[in-house]
Amino acid sequence: MNRRAFLLTSAATAVATTLAACSSGGGTSSDAGGASDAGGGSGKTALVASTNVWGSIATSVGGDHVEVTSLISSPDADPHEYEASTRNQLALSKAAVVVENGGGYDDFMERMLSSAKNTSATVINAVDVSGFTAAAGAELNEHVWYDFPTVKKVAEQIAAALGKADAAHAQDFTANATALNAKIDELIAQEATLKGADAGKGVAITEPVPLYMLEAIGLVNKTPEAFSEAIEEGNDVPADVLAETTALFSDKAVALLAYNEQTTGPQTEAVLKAAKDNGIPVVGVTETLPEGEDYVGWMTANLTAIGDALS
Repeated sequence: MNRRAFLLTSAATAVATTLAACSSGGGTSSDAGGASDAGGGSGKTALVASTNVWGSIATSVGGDHVEVTSLISSPDADPHEYEASTRNQLALSKAAVVVENGGGYDDFMERMLSSAKNTSATVINAVDVSGFTAAAGAELNEHVWYDFPTVKKVAEQIAAALGKADAAHAQDFTANATALNAKIDELIAQEATLKGADAGKGVAITEPVPLYMLEAIGLVNKTPEAFSEAIEEGNDVPADVLAETTALFSDKAVALLAYNEQTTGPQTEAVLKAAKDNGIPVVGVTETLPEGEDYVGWMTANLTAIGDALS
């Protein structure tokens, strides 16, 4: 079990125990972190997303007819170290639709749903929707929100699930998903433009967070797998692997460094310093939405930053 899965599972187990204790007197809380019962309370359909990335997609599709709760929403939070709360557990208990990432990224969602005894919610798993599977002997890159075709599919499934929960507004959900996917098509076109100019250039990463986007542009990841795997798992990077990674910059083997700003430490900072010392552009990436951004605006900024770094 990797560091992410261990921490999230432990947190979910702890909150499940707390919820059971709080519920033993037969009472329930009306505070569900902004969520409401489908067809009741605020009159909006309740949807819970594991992160504000999928929450933003759901908000675009649901519009004014849906109340969205994102369990991980702080831009300063490390999603690997999510700590569940009874407030979020209660939100899940009321959800008509749940959007999780899957692929081991947010396994706490399944445990929290089980503890909440919510068996009626439609659960959309983005990794399952993507159709991606791990290559033999390798781990799946679960950061599928950086893959635009996957996001389009998830948006369509959210529209279908919301239409099932609220048939009166089904056409609105479908229209909203269509409009969102048209904007995502523009992002795909932006990737294609960058690919035409920059395909084949080498890049370095600290974690595989943006790899789907980088590969769609035709960029080649030169980072030793042992480096990015150790960082993602929360393990120390062997000295020889760190030296091999920093040499990418002194050897000018890469055109940019994609740096995960939400998982940092002495070894990632050493790589960051090597890039800066050797004049290699650095593009910061995150796993959750920056404050005040929506999904399309965020990804547009990411692509623009990559294009500027490569030019």
